[in-house]
Amino acid sequence: MGEWFIREIADTGRLRLFCFLLAFIAGFLFIRFSVRMIRRQVRWWPGNVAPGGQHIHHAVFGLVFMCVGGVGGLAIEDGASGWAATAAALFGVGAALVLDEFALVFYLRDVYWSEQGRLSVEVVFVTVALCGLLLLGLRPLGADEVAGDGLWVIVLALTLNACLAVIALLKGKIWTGVLGLFVGVVALAGAVRLARPDSPWARRRYSPGSRKEKRARVRERRYRLPVQRLGDRLSDLVAGRPSAK
Repeated sequence: MGEWFIREIADTGRLRLFCFLLAFIAGFLFIRFSVRMIRRQVRWWPGNVAPGGQHIHHAVFGLVFMCVGGVGGLAIEDGASGWAATAAALFGVGAALVLDEFALVFYLRDVYWSEQGRLSVEVVFVTVALCGLLLLGLRPLGADEVAGDGLWVIVLALTLNACLAVIALLKGKIWTGVLGLFVGVVALAGAVRLARPDSPWARRRYSPGSRKEKRARVRERRYRLPVQRLGDRLSDLVAGRPSAK
């Protein structure tokens, strides 16, 4: 195990990414455990931080951790040192605290335990997936290939891939768009298939009552909703069930 870590993580320059991801996951699981204990009002767990009656959201602490870890990481020259790993881990914890309240920032109101609050969990899952792909050695848009002969051909191909991934995201296919940044054929599939009915692409290009709009809603009910329900169950298991209201 030690030899694998040195060969695949340390020697490849991924130590900081590894520490960031590990700390990010640990920070997210901890803060979700904490808020669930607070929600249940258990006596043995500390409550919210509210000096003078002012509730301080944990995103505030996350921003502080991100600033300290980010600036510290920039100041450290040796990316393989223990200090660099510590700074990356601190940044990861801060990012977890901030993204756990992403929905609050997005909607500019406290939607933490509402259905809209699921957006925070989805963003966290996407972040973990992205970091995991990077840790496995994949690079978005094949960044490592932009060198040597045929540079302009490669740049054109990468630009096309990026455009396809953006189209997939506009069609409401978040996971397809994210994975498409790493695997071009996935981006192509997401770009050519029907958009989700309430996506920016569908609202702009599918007229109400049109054939495409009807097909999109049928596909949403038949294929997307079962997958969404499964994702919601996983989200509830990790982060807690939203309030009924």
